[in-house]
Amino acid sequence: MTHTTTGNDAGTKLSTNGRKAIVAGSIGNAVEFLDWAVYTTFSSIFAHHFFPPGNEAAALLSTLAIFAVGFVVRPIGAAVMGAYADRFGRKKGLVLTIGLMAAATFVIGVAPDYATVGIAAPVILVTARIIQGFAAGGEFGSASAFLVESAAPQRRAFGGSWQQVSVGIGLLTAAAMGAILTNTLSTEALDSWGWRLAFIVCAALGLVGLWLRRSVEETTAFTQYAKLEQPGKRGNAVLDMLREYPGASLRVFGLNIGGVILYNMWATFMPTFVAISTDIPLSQALVANVIGIIVFIALLPFAGLLSDLVGRKPTLSLFAGGFLVFAWPAFTLLQGGFVMLLVVQITGLILLLGYSSNVAAVMAEQFPAEVRATGIGLPYALSVALFGGTVPYIVTWLNDNSLNDWIWIYCSAGALVSLVVFLTMPETRGKTLK
Repeated sequence: MTHTTTGNDAGTKLSTNGRKAIVAGSIGNAVEFLDWAVYTTFSSIFAHHFFPPGNEAAALLSTLAIFAVGFVVRPIGAAVMGAYADRFGRKKGLVLTIGLMAAATFVIGVAPDYATVGIAAPVILVTARIIQGFAAGGEFGSASAFLVESAAPQRRAFGGSWQQVSVGIGLLTAAAMGAILTNTLSTEALDSWGWRLAFIVCAALGLVGLWLRRSVEETTAFTQYAKLEQPGKRGNAVLDMLREYPGASLRVFGLNIGGVILYNMWATFMPTFVAISTDIPLSQALVANVIGIIVFIALLPFAGLLSDLVGRKPTLSLFAGGFLVFAWPAFTLLQGGFVMLLVVQITGLILLLGYSSNVAAVMAEQFPAEVRATGIGLPYALSVALFGGTVPYIVTWLNDNSLNDWIWIYCSAGALVSLVVFLTMPETRGKTLK
């Protein structure tokens, strides 16, 4: 059986088209997740603009609930856009998702506040976040399939790791924007227009990502499948996935539970959590987040190479087992000031390498081309909606109710569930993509 990836059959060398695809796909994905992450970065600043005045904590919780709504709608986007990408191609799916994301981000940046339009303000915010969630749901499956299919056969984790590199770059850029604006603008300027500037700039960058995605070629895996199977005449990819690959779908859902909890805690929400639960100001917490994410991004491709060398199960298990040991001391050390925060941030993100370097490849290896974008996107989005999008709300609620000891238990429980999945799943390194 022949490989259907873009790389040559020697297994380790990317073709010219493969390199171009990974670069273009990664940049576009980075821009899209920048648009997604900027909401969390500035949530504690703009929250009170969209809700009745008088209760800052309630406004933040409401804003984080809307953040969770964006995650809830992600499975719908994954189902609709994943089926679209499996029927008409990864490229067309990726162009559509980034267009939707950029438009919704712009709307948030220019949306009127509660004092101006009343109840319409949170309605506009919810609507924009729903569109962002729909786009993000479709993005993950399509981008992961695109990058893994573009990689050399024996470098699929390396190729797929660039999906997470690009997500990390998006998060880094959002955190950097937050650090720059909070350290250079006055509190009044940041509150009145600084946060809006961040959303508008992110929306403009979305147009760059749109242009890049329009210029890239479709993957060889999909074009070969399209010639043989005529995907436009197939049935619904969601039904095909559930009927023909139920075990793989459940596996993808389970292996992501710990990953999405710990990723959203460490990579996106940690600065806000630190700012509301310790004496460390948001500006310093954002600096620690930026440093941690830089280390994370730099090491991700090497972690992908390690997975291609030793396998998916060992590297995934190291991630989950590491957090079982690290969760309790991590939240204890956060009270030790900026240096301890930086240690916690970097250590957690290093442990996350075992998950993030593998996630695109190991999910893509569960499914054939005709349902790959849907098979990656929908179970992942369901896991994210149930366990990832709720992280900021749950952790904030626990903190507000003096239940901080339960936060590390919450993180450990997610790691334990995924560890069980990792230890019982089949090894897929070296598996031929169909």
